[in-house]
Amino acid sequence: MMLQKSFEFSACTSILVGKKAMADGSTVIGRNEDAKSAWPKKMTVHPHENFTEPQTFTSKDNGFSMPLPNERFKYTATPEWTDEFGLFEEDGINEYGVCMSATESAYANERVLGFDPLVEKGIGEEAMVTCVLPYVKSARQGVERLGEIVSTYGTCESNGILFSDQDEVWYMETGSGHHWVAQRIPDDCYAVCANQLAIQEIDFDDPANFMFSKDILAFVNGHHLNPQPQTFNFRNIFGTHTLSDEIYSTPRVWYGQRYLTPSVVQEPMSEDLPFIQKADRLLYLDDLEYVLGSHFQNTPYDPLGNGPKELKNKFRPISLAKTQESHLLQMRSNLPVDVAGLHYLALGVTCQSVYVPVYAGTNDVIEAYKHGQKTYSTDSAYWDYKLLGILVDPHYPLFGQKLHDLQKECAIAFAQKIAATDQLAQTLNGVALTEALTKASMDMQQLALDKVKDLTADLITASTDLSPLNFKTDANL
Repeated sequence: MMLQKSFEFSACTSILVGKKAMADGSTVIGRNEDAKSAWPKKMTVHPHENFTEPQTFTSKDNGFSMPLPNERFKYTATPEWTDEFGLFEEDGINEYGVCMSATESAYANERVLGFDPLVEKGIGEEAMVTCVLPYVKSARQGVERLGEIVSTYGTCESNGILFSDQDEVWYMETGSGHHWVAQRIPDDCYAVCANQLAIQEIDFDDPANFMFSKDILAFVNGHHLNPQPQTFNFRNIFGTHTLSDEIYSTPRVWYGQRYLTPSVVQEPMSEDLPFIQKADRLLYLDDLEYVLGSHFQNTPYDPLGNGPKELKNKFRPISLAKTQESHLLQMRSNLPVDVAGLHYLALGVTCQSVYVPVYAGTNDVIEAYKHGQKTYSTDSAYWDYKLLGILVDPHYPLFGQKLHDLQKECAIAFAQKIAATDQLAQTLNGVALTEALTKASMDMQQLALDKVKDLTADLITASTDLSPLNFKTDANL
């Protein structure tokens, strides 16, 4: 994630999984949205709308402006608590089963930017979901629409953008003001991305698996930007290779691949980690939750572990205090889109939160997901999850297991609720189906929130005895 005015630096971690790599045949894309330790998110469901007047999007962040179609499809989204710096809707699923997550902040090198600089009033992260997701009917169309926007209007950032539908998973990267590439994640593979341009070899003769800006090859060749002309490695041509990459970015990719593909031994600071990787086994949603909630567990680099002090904070972990929300967008196979799509949202710090599923077919969320301001309030789901994490943080050895038990309890309850709702959905359609999916979604949001509040009350009570001013005395004194 990258915010133009309010933050100097921000970052995310993404994961993309093809349908043959998942045990249930679903496609999944997900990302931790990292920006600031106290920056609330909300959740909303935009209804399908047809407008009679011409529609225009204008960014409150940088002034980017473009016309929009008069028909806007229904979609879920997670906007900021304020639109002062833009909408930042970030992630969602539309009524055609297209999932989108934007963006994974990345950085281009000065050579390419010297010939195609970023455009000050080009499209940025805050506008991408709003200008693309409600207007496409497939993941491929999502890439094409955003690619056309970037080529026409330019972009103010270098980013990675995730798209999926029931069949395909795509990762798109903008590498300069007007140039971009996209690669389809092979069905039996996954990718982990972390704040660096990640796509490697581009096959210009394989339109089924690669898309790119029209003149990118001529641009690169014309300005002699390719250090290895016998191939076209987008990361090597457009990306950066700095010590910052090796400390900040590649260790996160290394850990994700280490967990999902332990048979391949790699180094955390390696600049040669592959973009595409195969897992050693079929994957489940909880595997992806683990990766996005990870902090180098079972390595010397875990900030919460027992490794040497000089290693515990050497690398930037995936789950971070600055995470605003984490999401996993799942499209299951052999189900109608409204039922197949599940928008899992974990508010606040990923490893201290709960992934709560919402059906793509829902038309509402509970009130707590509609509230949240910059300072703490009791009516906001975001702040409820943040408070729980704040209580666990200073006493992790004492309270950590209670949090893990809560996460497990919720995951079991959600699985049961989804199985029952899927079965019920087979007997419904139209308004009745929408009402059932909405009720199930809101029930799961409320169930998790109730459990979070109960545990919070228990931890507050237990914390009263943990003051450094406490002193053990004889009960009779």
